[in-house]
Amino acid sequence: MAEAEEKFPLVTRGELFAGVPSSVCANFVPTARPIDFLCRQVLYFAGDAIEQVLLLTEGRVKITQFSEHGTEVILRLCIPGEVISELALVPGSKHFSTAQALQDCKVLAWDSVTFEAALERFPVLRRSVKRILEQRLQELERRFCEVSTETVAPRLAHGLVRLLDQIGHKVNNHFEIDVSQEALAQMTSMASFTVCRLLSNWENQGLLRLRREAIEIHSVPRLMDLCKAKRFPGSGC
Repeated sequence: MAEAEEKFPLVTRGELFAGVPSSVCANFVPTARPIDFLCRQVLYFAGDAIEQVLLLTEGRVKITQFSEHGTEVILRLCIPGEVISELALVPGSKHFSTAQALQDCKVLAWDSVTFEAALERFPVLRRSVKRILEQRLQELERRFCEVSTETVAPRLAHGLVRLLDQIGHKVNNHFEIDVSQEALAQMTSMASFTVCRLLSNWENQGLLRLRREAIEIHSVPRLMDLCKAKRFPGSGC
């Protein structure tokens, strides 16, 4: 309870409480239970019953799925302020993805019964959940369109732009994205050697600089231009 109240200012700036009155937040946030997860610890597996709603307050989490051949695909990287569990609007729902901590993490957790009761009590909170679900669906649709219609260079550029907007931070005269090339490949449905080749070419052109577990972006306009490259013929996205 005390930790939930301590996190109150950060939590209420997150996606779940955007546009939600402070009076609703004051009633709902303290009902959460704080949980800590260690780096690499799995928060839940695909197929697990959705028993609680988790909101990240510290650290970073990746949401993944595995193909039938065991290939890992990163659906989303979550940062503080984001809901990191599926939002079950139907009782008995199960997780369709797996969540794993990329760093030591702290979350606030509401059990499903408490969360559903809050949605019934506060319609504005239900509207917020609906907005989050719509935004995530739109993001997945955009990524599917990119994979289906774009060649590898603009697809990779789009992936970097999304990460730049989400987790990029300015350092001196450039921006940095704390992500590995392997994770970038998993997020863009590309082979690791293809991502490595493209990034090396762009580094030689001065667009970016590669570091261990990080990418420096030295020309955002040029990166944006790469996103505008032609799609496959006949695509309508």
